[in-house]
Amino acid sequence: MKKCVSLFLTLAMVLSMCSFAGASSLEGTYDVTLWVGEKAVELTQKQVADFNASNTLGITINATVEAVSEADSATQMVTDVEAGADLYCFAQDQFARLVQAGALMQLGAGASEFVRTNNDAGTVAAATSGDAVYAYPLTADNGYFMYYDKSVIPEEDVDSLEKLIADCEAAGKNFSFEMQTSAWYLASFFFGTGCVSDWVTDDEGKFISVHDTFNSPEGLIAVKGMKKLVDSPIHVSSSSGSDFASNSAIVVSGTWDYDTVSKILGDNFGVADLPSFEVDGTEYHLGSFNGCKLMGVKPQVDAVKGAVLNQLAQYLTGEQGQMERFETLGWGPSNLADQASEAVQNNATLAALIAQNAYSVPQGQIHGSWWDLAKVIGDDVKKATDEAGLQTALDNYQEKMAALFTMSDDEMNGWTVIGSINGDGWTVDLPMEKGEDGVWKTTEAYAMDAGVEFKVRQGKSWDNNFPAENFVVETAGTYYVTFDEAAQTVALAAE
Repeated sequence: MKKCVSLFLTLAMVLSMCSFAGASSLEGTYDVTLWVGEKAVELTQKQVADFNASNTLGITINATVEAVSEADSATQMVTDVEAGADLYCFAQDQFARLVQAGALMQLGAGASEFVRTNNDAGTVAAATSGDAVYAYPLTADNGYFMYYDKSVIPEEDVDSLEKLIADCEAAGKNFSFEMQTSAWYLASFFFGTGCVSDWVTDDEGKFISVHDTFNSPEGLIAVKGMKKLVDSPIHVSSSSGSDFASNSAIVVSGTWDYDTVSKILGDNFGVADLPSFEVDGTEYHLGSFNGCKLMGVKPQVDAVKGAVLNQLAQYLTGEQGQMERFETLGWGPSNLADQASEAVQNNATLAALIAQNAYSVPQGQIHGSWWDLAKVIGDDVKKATDEAGLQTALDNYQEKMAALFTMSDDEMNGWTVIGSINGDGWTVDLPMEKGEDGVWKTTEAYAMDAGVEFKVRQGKSWDNNFPAENFVVETAGTYYVTFDEAAQTVALAAE
């Protein structure tokens, strides 16, 4: 496997220095495997056929288009690069590990210029490592903004967190914003004051350090703003669009909730970028994570086929290809011309997302434990009774962050159980020990009601966890949890 990856990396470097050849050298029929999300299979087949009919290079693609989710494709590629698809789509937070695994072809000068010129800055950054571009932006719609009920919230108040809280309190309506159950949303206050959390990995993909400024004067401003919301009796830690049917007047969520929200609110449907909050006379616009989907080209032994794949990738991720995904699937484009089009601008949710992107940061590779460590800040902020308590919340966070880099090899490689066992809200890892048969088992048995859910994870991180969907207890009882690492199967064993 290492030899294969090394070969791919060498070929990628060679290809990155070459210009794409002319029509005479690319002409021919090529067997190509593509991995795309299930909803995009049919459209991708059509687009490949359109490429065959329209390209002037004499290229014919004999395509096998397979449904592999953007969440799963990276894991499959890293596991066996050689067996992976020639072109594949993936979520941007998988970018670093794919580069490190040699699963992405470094783009040449012309292809890199195509990416930089045609796509928004956030998605270009997501496709770039150092000074090199390794992927083609496909979408730019994985972020969050604010839905609101126009019958409760005046349009002139949407830019002020304080006014929005007051409007909800006056109307007896809820404000849904995940401040105690999701680090992804909670980070918005910190990004709004200029805080960063940038993770560094070595060449093998191991996290070795983090530049995190949440515990700083700017972080203290952030939690002061956050406390205004979490202390309000109308705050609900949720991001579900269905909350509008259960007394919410505001829900912070994303494009995936449009259908639900628009059906509930009807003529009272409102949408905007996130508001600003005020601390000590200064306003700070709430930030956010922005995410996107990328298309990668697997390094090829045949340099000519590599050039052909880049031609196809540019067609699929170009202005026309992205507009077709917007029109057919509702996916938000990263292409600048598409974003400026009347059709996209008239799409209220995408317009709000694009406006919010001005205050957002790209979601890069993040240690899997961070999501649990950071989300606790919301509870600690709510419990705080003064500024010293808020500072303690940040100190506790920093202490836990530092502990990530002092874990022993046994801890990083070991497996634990996390879930709703004992009524816990997915915050405590229950220890497991490895038996002589290679099967891991919890150190004690736990009483579990029917419906209890859990997962097994490695290194107290979400980077490796099983099963794919939560394990759900069917019959109440007292059980050990077992995990067969070789087979990657989770089971219960009666006490």
